[in-house]
Amino acid sequence: MFTIGIDIGGTKIAAGLVASDGSLHRQTRVATSTSSDEIVGAVVQLVRELSDGAQVSAVGVAAAGFVDHERGTISSPNIAWRDEPLRDRVKAEIDLPLVLENDANAAGWAEYRFGAGRDVKSMVMLTMGTGIGGAVVSEGVLHRGATGMGAELGHVRFERNGLLCGCGQRGCIEQYASGRALQRVANELADAGGIGVVLAERRARDGDIAGHTISELALAGDRGALEAVRSVSAALGETCGSFHAILEPQRYVIGGGVSALGELVLAPMRDAFLVHSPMHQKPVAGMFQIAELVNDAGVIGAGDLARQETN
Repeated sequence: MFTIGIDIGGTKIAAGLVASDGSLHRQTRVATSTSSDEIVGAVVQLVRELSDGAQVSAVGVAAAGFVDHERGTISSPNIAWRDEPLRDRVKAEIDLPLVLENDANAAGWAEYRFGAGRDVKSMVMLTMGTGIGGAVVSEGVLHRGATGMGAELGHVRFERNGLLCGCGQRGCIEQYASGRALQRVANELADAGGIGVVLAERRARDGDIAGHTISELALAGDRGALEAVRSVSAALGETCGSFHAILEPQRYVIGGGVSALGELVLAPMRDAFLVHSPMHQKPVAGMFQIAELVNDAGVIGAGDLARQETN
């Protein structure tokens, strides 16, 4: 018996049949429309296609935004959704139980169940993408908060009266430790010269400094790119010190595009955590790990949550 996991992203909607062991079968994807009606239609069509000839017990839908788990509504800065009753709109077209979840929660749940957190009881997932996605699992329970909007870890205050965030507040950690923050720091280093000279040269040649350019230069040992990576990683590690005072998870799992740099990200995080954690707690072996499921985590997590919550 399968479930269907669907991950609605800014550019694509990914879907697949999810087995009880977390393996994916019959994967497919379509482009994400800017129209809410067309997104609902695409999700319904994906469910019908994947259900054809397969035994399916439930559907899980993950999307970026603030999800009210009980009401099944979502508000999103990326799609024109404001208290959109997405769960009920899709359920009206399909004859299957449906669970709606925040995409970071879904990805974190997948890592906890089948990925880098499968051997621990408590875990924090942090995704270094355009922003910072977060998920908290404690003793096998996914933390959602009173209405489902909890664990928005990217919007924890890192600097008082700091950089303006898309959420309307200032100083959120995602302005200092995300992929977008990495590009900003790289441009600042390019402007300053010195170790940023190669970054400046690449910007002059390409017109900007893309994330993959910074990664390429960092892996090649360029001092400017390495400093940009160190800066954003240290900011996130420092914030993990604050998280630890409240949550004390056994593991921090780091995902998103920046995490592909592996130890170049983890080493500065561990160093900053040591300085800023309660009583300067030393990270134990395996406390910081790179996510394992990469782009499939949202689909797998959505499908598995649907299985867990509708049985």
